[in-house]
Parts: sequence; structure tokens; C-alpha cells
Amino acid sequence: MVYEDESLFAIRDIHPQAPVHLLIIPRKHVAKITDLSGSDDKLVGRMIFLAKKLAANEKIEDGFRLVLNNGNQAGQSVFHIHLHLLGGRKMTWPPG
Repeated sequence: MVYEDESLFAIRDIHPQAPVHLLIIPRKHVAKITDLSGSDDKLVGRMIFLAKKLAANEKIEDGFRLVLNNGNQAGQSVFHIHLHLLGGRKMTWPPG
């Protein structure tokens, strides 16, 4: 556990794709991005601001990537939304 509060927690990915690979996960269950409702806007905003804070803690604030996958075609394998924070190496484009 890297971080936790009443609505979010963050852990290290068990299959990291970069030297720093954290998952920011809401406690509220939402299976996919397309299942979000208008009332979830603050939750998603908090996820992004937490990513900013964790990037600073991990000393990768000069370059990192945030990824949200939606559905099988995008590579979503866990059907509970989560934000990937990746950094610590040069990111290439396109990503996959």
C-alpha cells in the first residue's frame, strides 16, 4: 500500500511496465470508464491529483504517463476502474 484514504488507495503494480508503476484505485466500484456517472467527476479528478502527488513522492514529476483502460479491446483485465501511473523511464509513442 503506497497511499490510502476514505475514497482512494494506491498500490504498486505486480507486473510493472516501468520502474515506477502505481495503480490508483477508487474504493467505489465502477467496472469501466463508460460506467462512470456525472456524480463521479470529483472522484476522477481526485485520482488525477493523487497521481500528481505520488509522482512527486516517487521523484518522477518531470515525466510520467497516466493510463485509464476501458474494456477488453483496450487491454482492461481488471474490471474495476484504476489509473496507472508510469514513470522512471522514457515513454515512447504510440504506446501499443
